[in-house]
Amino acid sequence: MSQENRHYVFYILLLLLLGITPVRAGTIQVCPDCDVKSIQHGINIAQERDTLIIKEGVYAEFNILINKPLTLLGQNYPVVDGNEKGEVFRIVSDGVRIEGLFIINVGVSYTSDHAAIRVVRSKDFQIVNNRFENLFFGIFLEKSSHGVVDSNQILGIARDEYNSGNGIHLWYSNNILVKDNNIEGVRDGIYLEFADTIRIRGNQSRKNLRYGLHFMFSNDNIYSDNLFENNGAGVAVMFSKKIRMTGNRFRKNWGPAAYGMLLKEINDAEITGNLFEENTVGINIEGSNRITYRGNNFVSNGWAIRVLGACYSNAFSRNNFLHNSFDLSYNSNVNDNSFEGNYWSSYSGYDLDKNGVGDVPHRPVKLFSYIVNRTPETLILLRSLFMDLIDFSERVSPVFTPDNLVDSQPQMRLIQ
Repeated sequence: MSQENRHYVFYILLLLLLGITPVRAGTIQVCPDCDVKSIQHGINIAQERDTLIIKEGVYAEFNILINKPLTLLGQNYPVVDGNEKGEVFRIVSDGVRIEGLFIINVGVSYTSDHAAIRVVRSKDFQIVNNRFENLFFGIFLEKSSHGVVDSNQILGIARDEYNSGNGIHLWYSNNILVKDNNIEGVRDGIYLEFADTIRIRGNQSRKNLRYGLHFMFSNDNIYSDNLFENNGAGVAVMFSKKIRMTGNRFRKNWGPAAYGMLLKEINDAEITGNLFEENTVGINIEGSNRITYRGNNFVSNGWAIRVLGACYSNAFSRNNFLHNSFDLSYNSNVNDNSFEGNYWSSYSGYDLDKNGVGDVPHRPVKLFSYIVNRTPETLILLRSLFMDLIDFSERVSPVFTPDNLVDSQPQMRLIQ
C-alpha cells in the first residue's frame, strides 16, 4: 500500500472512531435530455454540498427553493424562465452558490417583492457571474450575512417607480461584499436599508429610473471605485454614519431634481478622491456633520456643492473645482465649516511670492447663487454683466454670505 493510501485509510478510520461519517460531494447533471430534467428536482434529490451542473437549455421554473448547502453551476448560461409567475430562486440555507445562470421574467408583485434570487436568513452565500433580464427585483438579500454578490449583469426595463424594483437590494443584512456588477434600467441600482458593514466596490450603475445607489440607516460601509452615471436623481445617502466613499465617479446625473450625490443626516464620514462631473448638483448636503471632503474633483457641474443648512464641522480640503456654474451654494449667513487649500478655476487672485498659494483669500459663494436659491427663475441671467457686477460687489464687501466662508489658501495650480 502506498504512503498516500495509508494516510487516506488512517483519515477514514479516525473519522469513524470519532463517530463522523465522511461525506463526499457529488455531482448531478440537469438538462432537457438527462434523467434529471428540472432544477427543483435536482435540488430535491441532492445531498448537502453537492453540485448541480445545469446544462444549456431553457428551464421554465419559478419558486425554486434551495434549502440545503449546494452549488448550482450553469454551463453556457442556461435560461431559467420564471414566466412572470413569481419569484425564481429562494435560498433559505447557508453555504449556497449560484453561478452562470441567465434568469428572466420575474413576476411582478406589489406585496411580495418578487426577486430573481432571494436570500433569506442565510450566510456564506455566493451569487456570481449571472445574468438577469426582465426582472422585478434582481438580487434581494433579507436578514442575511457574510455573502458575496460578484460580477452579475442586471438589465431591467423599469418605466415607472411604482411597478419596478431594485437591482441589488439589501435589507437588515450585514458583512456583504457587492463587487463588479453591472446594473441598468431598474428603479434603484443598489439599495440598502438597515445594512451594516457592507463593501460595495467596482460596480457600474447606469440609466436607472431613480438612484444609482440609495441607502438609509446603514452604517460602517465602504463604497469604492464605482460608477454612477446618467441615473434619474443620482445617489442618495441618508440617515447613516461612518461611511467611506472613495474613488467613485458620479457623472451625467441631470434633471430639475438631480444630483451626483445627496447627503441627508450623515455624520462622521469620509468622501475622498471622487469625481463629480456634469451633474445638475455635484453634492447636495443637508443636516450632515463632521464629514471630510478631500481630494475630490468637481468638473462642469451646475452646482459643485449645495449646502442647504444644519451642516457643521465639515472640512473641505485639497479639492479641485473646475468650470462649474456655481462652485458653492450656501443658504445661511452662518458658517461652521472649513474650506482650506482647494483649487478654484474661478479664482482671480495672484501669487506674488510664487509659493503656489494665492495671496488673496477666495470667496467661493457668489451672490447670484444666493439669489437663484430664492428665485430660480433668475437663472436665465447667469451669464449677464449685471450678475457679474453683483458678484464682484459681494466679494469685496460681503453682506449676504458668511464673512468667514473663505478659502484662505487657494491653490494656484490644479491639485494632482
